[in-house]
Formats: sequence, structure tokens, C-alpha cells
Amino acid sequence: MFALSSTSCFSTTALSPALLENLTSLGYTTMTDIQAQTLPLILAGKDVIGQGKTGSGKTAAFSLGLLHNLNVKRFRVQAVVVCPTRELADQVAVEIRKLARAIHNIKVLALCGGAPMGPQIGSLEHGAHIVVGTPGRIEEHLRKGRLNLDEVNTFVLDEADRMLEMGFEESLSCIIEHLPTARQNLLFSATYPTKIEQLAQHVMVSPEKIVVEATHDHSSISQYFYEVENNDARLDAVNRLLLKFQPKSAVVFCNTKSECQSVCDELSHFGFDSAALHGDLEQKDRDRTLVRFANKSLTILVATDVAARGIDVDHVDMVVNYHIAHDPEVHVHRIGRTGRAGNKGIACSLMSYKESHKVNALEDYLKIEALPTDLPSDEVFANAIERAPNITLQIDGGKKAKLRPGDILGALTSNSAITGEHIGKIKVTAMTSYVAVTRKIANAAVKTISEGKMKGRNFRVRKATK
Repeated sequence: MFALSSTSCFSTTALSPALLENLTSLGYTTMTDIQAQTLPLILAGKDVIGQGKTGSGKTAAFSLGLLHNLNVKRFRVQAVVVCPTRELADQVAVEIRKLARAIHNIKVLALCGGAPMGPQIGSLEHGAHIVVGTPGRIEEHLRKGRLNLDEVNTFVLDEADRMLEMGFEESLSCIIEHLPTARQNLLFSATYPTKIEQLAQHVMVSPEKIVVEATHDHSSISQYFYEVENNDARLDAVNRLLLKFQPKSAVVFCNTKSECQSVCDELSHFGFDSAALHGDLEQKDRDRTLVRFANKSLTILVATDVAARGIDVDHVDMVVNYHIAHDPEVHVHRIGRTGRAGNKGIACSLMSYKESHKVNALEDYLKIEALPTDLPSDEVFANAIERAPNITLQIDGGKKAKLRPGDILGALTSNSAITGEHIGKIKVTAMTSYVAVTRKIANAAVKTISEGKMKGRNFRVRKATK
């Protein structure tokens, strides 16, 4: 549920009774700060720039706006939402569908790179009201003449800063060229670099800019800074910190893809349940890694900032900044992964003399003094490594094979040695299913599914270890 405020209720806006009723049924009664400031402007038809951190409620703000503009009886694409990653696009599509439950026969279509092209072509032939996708894939459908945007009235750029960082300028330009001139433009971003300002000037008409300042809640996040001399010292420092704090889940942020992979390899060699998340991964490997982390089958995720967009995990115990982020706002976004929903979190940042300028900028931005703390002593190497409690099983069958979570749960519990307490999250995708099971019964779970039947047939299953 969104964070509560005492003053601004959704019922005070111009949203339709059906949308308001659905919001109430979802438990969304009071607007977050960014919703309270942007939604009235959006509903008034203004172009809006919204700047706020992840988790501030930006998605609901623009989703309600485009649903407000929608004529469901007109079966044409009327809204386009562009996101930097497939994971974020999928999350946005799910949120729009949830908010649109009160609108009958609405179709939201996800067009993302890394997903099979065939089903997308088939869905486009049947039509849609709202398209959510990544820049490259939307551009590809446009160039092949499969997607028509002539009747779009709402254009949304979500996480625009990351799209420009990832080099999507040409794809965005192509999409914009295919849009009608008369439309509402909504741009949401966690940060607002110069490139975003230039993009806004090109795309938007007299936009209203709303900035919701990130709050630095030091009561829930304990920040520590450590001095290191070189990269070898950084790797040693990460090992020591993980052994000292023993997080059940942690994200180590690196500034480059190659760094990300090498740090992950080192941690895996040391014995940690770790995996890398960066732009060079194939989509299927990326999906599997995110599922394993969410399933508590991984303790450590080593990620770049761009790749980390779309991580959907209830609670992260610890964040490690392998290098200081280039931008103080990115630092705030990183450490904001921990200490959520009233939980305590730990943020450890490694810094060297060469990074003094970034440390100074961070101190000015956070209004703190980044005093170095002594790294843990050699005694921590006597500590046992905290293993991930679960193993994720990957089943070669999903929605296309008519599999449902209940089928997987039933198959597993047909073994009297496996109970509901041994089974965690179950995720069923188009072609593949994932289920988390406790480590001690993982072998029995693999045997139970491989030797049993679901939907009257056998399915291949294996431990998703990489």
C-alpha cells in the first residue's frame, strides 16, 4: 500500500467513480506526495515532469492519468508507456491492469526486448488500448509497420534518466516521430540530468515540473564509509563486510558491467551464494537471477545501477557501494533499497583518495560527514558464511502448457515429506515456471516433480543454480 498522508485523498480528484471505487478496494485511499502534486495536473491535461525516488508512487500517478484519458470503446492504441528495462515494463503493465480492473474489456500489451517476437505480433494484430514496452522493441514494431500510434493521447517516459544512460535516444526519437502532435506528455525520473532537460524541451509543451525531495532517513539505514587503496583491497573489504554483518540478502553496486561480473565471480569463489546482474546478460539469465534473488535462493546480488532497476524484493538487509556512485542522487537510490517498510538496513560504501570529489559532493548533498570506519579485523574470517535458505527449481513448462501455481504446489505436496512450509514463492511465466523450496528438501522436490505428472504429463525440472 502507498505511504499515507493526512491531507490528500484520491476522492478529491477528478477521477471517475469506477476508478475511485477500485482504488478503495485496493486499499489506496490517500495519495503519496508525488501523486498529490502531479495527479491533479495530469487530470487537467497538462504536460508533467515528475521527479521522485523509486517507491514514491510515480507509476500509479501516470497510470491513473492515462486511464482517465482512455476511451475503452475505441479499440486503438491510446497510450504508450516507455520503460528502460523489461522488468520495469512488466511491473508497470501489472500495475496498470490492477488499477484498470473496474474498466471492462481493456487490453494492456507489453512489448519488450528479450521476449519472443511471435506472440507480440499476434497480440498487435488483435489490437490493444495501452502499450507498455522498452524503446528498442517498440521501435522495431513501428519500423515493421505492426504498431500504429496515430490515436495516442498520452505518452509516458518512465525512468527517463536510465533510458538516456542506456543510449536509447535514437529509439525514443523514432517513437516520438510516430506520435500525433496533439497529445499529453508525462515524464517521470528519479534524477534530472541535463540530457533529461533537453529531452523535455524537445518532447513536451509548457510542462509543469514537480520535484519530491528524497528523504534521508538515517534512523532506518545505518551508513558506514570505509577507505580502500585499490581494487584488490575493495574485494577484500567486501568479503570482510559480508562476513561481519551476515546479511540474508544484500546488493553490491558496481559502476561497470565488467567490474560487476568480476566481483560476483570472486564472491562465488569465496563461498557466497551470489549472482551478477548487468546489461551483458541474456534476458533468460537475467529473469532467472531476479527470480532466484526474490526467492531467497541468492544471498548476494552484484548489480550495475541500470540493471538493478526492476528488482522487486520485499526487504534487502544490506547495500554495498563497491565504488562511490557518480551522482549523489544515485547513491540515495542505491541505499534506499534497504531500510524499507520500517525495517533496519545497512549501507556500506568503499572510497579511495581518487574518489574524493565524489565523496565531497555526497557530503554536501546528504549534509553529512563521511568519516571512515575501520574495516572488520581478520577475526571475521572465522565466521561461517550465511547460505541462502532456499533453492529455486526451474520447470520447463509454464502458462503455454496450462500450468498454474496450484498444479506445482499440488505436485510437490503429493510427497508426504514435503509440506507447504517447505515451499516458497511460485512464479509461472509463458514457457517456464519457478518454485522456491527449502534447501534441505530440494533434492526430494526435484525427484517428486520429475517422476510425477502435472496436467497429465511429465515436465523436466532442475535446480536453477546459475
